Amino acid sequence: MSATLNAAVTVSAATFDPACAEPLAVLGREVTVPLVTGGEVTYAALDYAASAPALQRVWDDVAAYAPYYGSVHRGAGYLSQLSTDLFEQSRVTVAEFLDCRPADQVIFTRSTTDSLNLLAAVLPADCQVFVFETEHHASLLPWTKAQVTYLNAPRTPDEAVATLERALADRDPYGPALVCVTGASNVTGELWPVKELAAAAHAHGARIVLDAAQLAPHHPVSVQDLDVDWVAFSGHKLYAPFGSGVLAGRADWLREAEPYLAGGGASRKVARREDGGVDVEWHTTAARHEAGSPNVIGVYSIASACKALNEAGFENLVGRERHLIAKVREGLAEVPAVRVLSLFGDDAPRVGVISFVVDGWNSSHFAAALSAEYGIGVRDGLFCAHPLVRTLLGSEPQAQGECGAPEAAPGERSLNAIRVSFGAGTPDEHVERFVRAVKELVADGAKWQYRTEEGRCVPAV
Repeated sequence: MSATLNAAVTVSAATFDPACAEPLAVLGREVTVPLVTGGEVTYAALDYAASAPALQRVWDDVAAYAPYYGSVHRGAGYLSQLSTDLFEQSRVTVAEFLDCRPADQVIFTRSTTDSLNLLAAVLPADCQVFVFETEHHASLLPWTKAQVTYLNAPRTPDEAVATLERALADRDPYGPALVCVTGASNVTGELWPVKELAAAAHAHGARIVLDAAQLAPHHPVSVQDLDVDWVAFSGHKLYAPFGSGVLAGRADWLREAEPYLAGGGASRKVARREDGGVDVEWHTTAARHEAGSPNVIGVYSIASACKALNEAGFENLVGRERHLIAKVREGLAEVPAVRVLSLFGDDAPRVGVISFVVDGWNSSHFAAALSAEYGIGVRDGLFCAHPLVRTLLGSEPQAQGECGAPEAAPGERSLNAIRVSFGAGTPDEHVERFVRAVKELVADGAKWQYRTEEGRCVPAV
C-alpha cells in the first residue's frame, strides 16, 4: 500500500481519545423530524458527501458580517471597501489552507463542477486529458472539447499509478496533457494515491488537477506536498453553504486563455474601434475568470470554514472520523446481507463515505425506510458516478423490490446503492442509530408500506 496513503491517515493513539473528542458544532443537530410510526426523533444527517451541514462558526461569522455587506471592487463607500478587503483576504485564507505556491492563483467559482469546467475551458489547443472512469461526473464530463482518454477502474493504488504511466507513455502526439483525479472517492470514500499520480504525470510531461471535493473536508490538502498543478473543491461540502467553490493553482493556462465568462470585472479596459467594434484588455489576475458580481457571502463562508477546520486540528478531526468509520464498518460487517463497495479493499484508508447494497432490498426502499422509520438521512442511487458504481456492482442480479425508479432502463432498477457519509459534525449517536437501524431492517423488514412516486420510494399514506 502507498506510503502516502498511510501517512494521510496516521494519527497518534497517544494524542487521540475518542471519548474526549467532541464533534464540531453544526447547524441542524437538534432538528427533530416526524416518524411514520409515530412520534419524533432528532434527525441524523448522514449525507455529508452531498452537502455537509454548516458549521456554527461559519454561520456566526457570516451573520456578523451581513450588516456590512456591500459590492466589491467597484465601490468607494466604506461598506464596499470593507467587503472588498474581506473578499480578497478570503482568497489569502484559502491559499494558506491549501498550502499554495506563491505564484498560484485562487479563483472563486460556484462549485467543484464549475471549477473543473473553467479549467476545461482554458486548456491549450490539442491538450489531451486522462481521467479514470471512477471519477464523479464533475471531473469525468467537462473535457468534451479535448481529446479524452478514459482509464479503466484500478483495483489497487499501485495499479492506478501503473495504468496512468502506461497511458501517458503511449500518447501521441506528445503535447500538452492533463490528468484529472479525485482525492477521495465520493462512492467508496477510499483515498487515491494523489502524490504518486502527480509524480507520474510530471515525469511524462503532463499536468494534474485534483478534485478535492471529498478530500478537503476530511484531510489537509497541500498543493505543494502533493505537487498537483490545480485543486478544486466546493464550499457546501466544506461546511460552508451559499454556493461557492474554488479553483486554485498554476496561473499560466488561466492567464493565457480567453475569460471563462466575458463581462464586468474580467476586463481592465474596453474601447470602441473606428470600425464599430470594441477592443478589450482582460485582467491577467484571478479577476480574469471572475466576471460579474461575486458571491461575497459564499466566499467568506469558505474562508471561515477553512479557519475553523485548521483551528480544530486535522489530526483530531481525522482521528475522530476514523473512530466513526470503524463503528460503521464493524456494524455492517455483522450483517451478512450487507455488501460494502470497495475498489482497493478493506484495508484501504478512507474518509467517512461508505456505500453498500443489501441482499433482497431495493436501495431506494431501504433508504426510504431509514428516513421514515428512523429519522436517518442517507443517499441512494449512482451518486453522479455511474461508471464506477456499475463497475462495483457488476452484473449481479438483485431483487428489485416493490420500489424502483420507473424511468430506469430495463434491468437497471436495482443498479444502485446506499451511501452513508459523515464528518466533523457527526455525533456517535447518529452512526450508532444507523447501524442499529440497518440490523433491524434486515432482520425484521420495514414496518411501513412504501410506493414509488416520481422515481422515489416514499411511505404510502
